[in-house]
Amino acid sequence: MTQNLKFYIDGEWVEPAREAGAVDTAVNTVEVIDPSNEEAFTSIALGSEADVDRAVKAARRAFASYSATTASERLELLRNIVRVYQTRRQDIADALTREMGAPLKLAIETQSYMGLAHFEKIISVLENYSFSEMRGTTLVAKEAIGVCALITPWNWPMNQIACKVAPALAAGCTMVLKPSEVSPISSLIFAEVLHEAGVPKGVFNLVNGLGAVVGDALSRHPDVDMVSFTGSTRAGVLVAKAAADTVKRVHQELGGKSANIILDDENLPEAVRKGVAAIFRNSGQSCNAPSRMLVPLSRRDEVVEVAREAASNFRVGPASDPKSDLGPVANRTQFDKIQGLISIGIQEGATVVAGGPGLPDDRNRGYFVRPTIFADVTPDMTIAREEIFGPVLSIIGYADEDDAVRIANDSIYGLAAYVQSADVAKGQRVASRMRAGTIYLNYPAWDSGAPFGGYRQSGNGREYADFGLEEFLEVKGVVGYAKVSA
Repeated sequence: MTQNLKFYIDGEWVEPAREAGAVDTAVNTVEVIDPSNEEAFTSIALGSEADVDRAVKAARRAFASYSATTASERLELLRNIVRVYQTRRQDIADALTREMGAPLKLAIETQSYMGLAHFEKIISVLENYSFSEMRGTTLVAKEAIGVCALITPWNWPMNQIACKVAPALAAGCTMVLKPSEVSPISSLIFAEVLHEAGVPKGVFNLVNGLGAVVGDALSRHPDVDMVSFTGSTRAGVLVAKAAADTVKRVHQELGGKSANIILDDENLPEAVRKGVAAIFRNSGQSCNAPSRMLVPLSRRDEVVEVAREAASNFRVGPASDPKSDLGPVANRTQFDKIQGLISIGIQEGATVVAGGPGLPDDRNRGYFVRPTIFADVTPDMTIAREEIFGPVLSIIGYADEDDAVRIANDSIYGLAAYVQSADVAKGQRVASRMRAGTIYLNYPAWDSGAPFGGYRQSGNGREYADFGLEEFLEVKGVVGYAKVSA
């Protein structure tokens, strides 16, 4: 990678903007840390408001021509991106392993795959999508919203970039991407993919930087028509406030504290083992992770034993080690937050079933978190209410189905929920009562065509497939478009 200290603007890799006359001013940079060993392996340039303005102007210039392209032309472009992405998929996976600690298998089979899957899905959507229809004598047209700011997180970099970039390109929008400065290298490779695939100049731009600088400048910029943000609820509030003065569309996918209800008719040992595996996936760094396991009070002891045994089977180690089931968490800030919340769980009286505070016994460096399970958690405890974003599971007992639903819905979040039942009809009934954007019934496979987004403080709007495409479209009515026949 040779572009780490540059940005991709108007179809070229460019140097960061410098103050007028300050030719020799050093580029503002930040080190990219390998979380497996806490060592920097490269640095990236950090953008400024001037870099944002340059990128937005490029996107604005490109919008007139790109928004006028046909769906067939955009389909050809998207297919080219898929073709090139496939040739760089291993490079992307290697970068993910290094920059955010995704174990090798997860990086290639899931992390990098999900980016590809979103492009493949949007192709199938666009092949059959109609951007206009007649309603009586009125033409209803759907048109690209304009210049879009895309602000993405560090935990699933390719998934969150692709599920924004793919529908934006399909809609005819132009864009400026600000990836996380924690996991930026895979994003730079992604920009190379789009360049090689022939994305027109100015349609896609990338500026690295801090959220408080680049993210804020994008959110406030008067020539940005839409902000699509994925990250914490706290940061999402700041984005929305910054965008409010220009009344731009703001799409947000924010935090979660998802409940996993295991009903009393389900095969409990199997359901618990799968639930433990689900929260530990990606070291718990998923906004929709099933971090609250709700189980019948009468079977508490059985659940604890199954969960303890299941946790013991997960090996924590360097992301580059093929034997590692869990890599490190992505950065020091996240590690410290998780450790603090584990300590609070103990202080508030929860029982440590597995794991606990501190590094695993065989680790003396790296941001490794012991896979941790708490029992005897009550719904009012901090670990049951705050998003931990790590491999930490809270087991909560419930008295009956109504109690389980009440506990599950008692959250400021509403991104996802999980229901396990041997009786499909019963599971469907409980799912219908859950106040969350996505309900996963009996641990299904991931579906790139399902709508993804949340209720309440988990955000607004939806991503994936046609749901994501329509977030990037404006609706126009042309009244009297057709004459009334005599």
